Amino acid sequence: MNVTPLGNRVLVELATQETKTKGGIFLPETASKDRPNRGKVVAVGAGARNKKGILVPMQVKVGSNVVYAQYAGDEIEIEGKKHLLIKEDEILAIE
Repeated sequence: MNVTPLGNRVLVELATQETKTKGGIFLPETASKDRPNRGKVVAVGAGARNKKGILVPMQVKVGSNVVYAQYAGDEIEIEGKKHLLIKEDEILAIE
């Protein structure tokens, strides 16, 4: 993969949706069409610049598992896998 996010953007590989509940019930594909709001950070940009022009480094790192807003970012496909390109501000938590 040769994708490098620019600025304060993060490339997140979408987590696969569970097809089985904790209670053992299998869910059909049509049960939920919402995209997951969790994923693994694959690549990060250099960071954003503040008003004084100083580079503010990213808080997330490659390999972190993150939770992000439901409709955040832009979905792209890289090497057959779904990824999300989002701004660091749209990440709600690091797991």
